[in-house]
Amino acid sequence: MWQFDYPWMLFLLPLPWLAYRYLGTYTETRSALRVPFFAAMSQAAGQTPGSAAASGGRWQLPLNLLVWVLILAACARPVLVEKPIEREQPTRDLMLAIDISQSMETTDYSAPDGSRQDRLSAVKSVVRDFIARRKDDRIGLIVFGSGAFPQAPLTQDHASLGILLDEVGAGMAGPNTALGDAIGLTVKLLDNAKEQEKVLILLTDGNDTGSAITPQHAAAIARDHGVVVHTIGIGDPEASGEAKVDLDALREIASTTGGRFFRAGDRDALQEVYATLDRITPHMVKTLSHQPKRDLFWWPLGTALLGLLLAHLTAALGSRLHAPRRREAMEEG
Repeated sequence: MWQFDYPWMLFLLPLPWLAYRYLGTYTETRSALRVPFFAAMSQAAGQTPGSAAASGGRWQLPLNLLVWVLILAACARPVLVEKPIEREQPTRDLMLAIDISQSMETTDYSAPDGSRQDRLSAVKSVVRDFIARRKDDRIGLIVFGSGAFPQAPLTQDHASLGILLDEVGAGMAGPNTALGDAIGLTVKLLDNAKEQEKVLILLTDGNDTGSAITPQHAAAIARDHGVVVHTIGIGDPEASGEAKVDLDALREIASTTGGRFFRAGDRDALQEVYATLDRITPHMVKTLSHQPKRDLFWWPLGTALLGLLLAHLTAALGSRLHAPRRREAMEEG
């Protein structure tokens, strides 16, 4: 199908008629020499006074109107709109829930350069790598401490997701660990999703101390809503209080929802997570990339230029053919 990108240009079509109708006739005064034998000179030359000004009058007006219409049509930018280009790609929808409680400030992880760094910095580094590996997946982000909060919806804009991840700091959501609330919030966010598998990856270094519902109850709800929870323990099970990770609770959550439990004692321990997620059944997502357009303005514009060229060539050829006849008429006179 074709269309005009600037159809408002066609409102200028009556402009020549309006100019002819409402603008005065152009007149120009010049000095002239009056001769009493002008009629005899015209008869001797074989020309009728005023005939030169009327040459081409039969076709000049239709040609000018046609050229005006064609130029306006070119300015309106006619385009041929082709069929939209669609493509399908396998996509997984993954939610990341990251513990940002006060205990994530504990510096018991090793940085790549061998220095000590806090748990949250280590988790951020791992999650950035995780996001970079999941180029075709939609990833959402939840953070939780004393409460659970959505940081980013499911998106393929991984650059924006990385920026939102960098803005997260330990203790921003409170000092406690609301593990059950994080699972409940994920169930709520994914409730209307139509994915074959709804997946939550839960990273925490503590035990549940501030949820409105217990992690076990939240896991049962997630199972009933088709949400698979993979749990990753990144804390110290020998610690006490908020810093002690409840590995048994994380195993139970993963087992209840059909997920897997991972113990991330260091950075390399998460490689198995990547392999597991690669086996998750993806769903095909149809995306509309763009709808190609081909410009057609050169057709009316080229036709207008060709019409003017042929008209001028015809006029020039006609004047050359009439020149010998005029000379013969003058010689005979």
